[in-house]
Amino acid sequence: MTALGTIDRPLTHDPLKQALMSPYTTSEQPHGAAHADFITAGAITSRQNRTREMQLIPEALARAHMDDRMREVDAERLAMRLVAARRMQRRAERVSLRARRALAMAVMH
Repeated sequence: MTALGTIDRPLTHDPLKQALMSPYTTSEQPHGAAHADFITAGAITSRQNRTREMQLIPEALARAHMDDRMREVDAERLAMRLVAARRMQRRAERVSLRARRALAMAVMH
């Protein structure tokens, strides 16, 4: 296997001259091989962008984690309100039954 531009055998060993990994492969160039008209400044810029993106990953993960926690807290708060509402409904039903019995006792005597 002496194909040029593979992962094991890159076309060039200089990381600044290697092309970016693209989501599609072309039949003319092997994937990841340096193009003839490749500009080194573009590689440096793209690597800086990747570095910036890598630095922002923990912030994005923290934001997603906080969003999940806020959704959990909201769901728990809603569940607690539902439990309290059911408790008050049962209490109101007991009071209503007690009042009905008291009225029936008053009418009977």
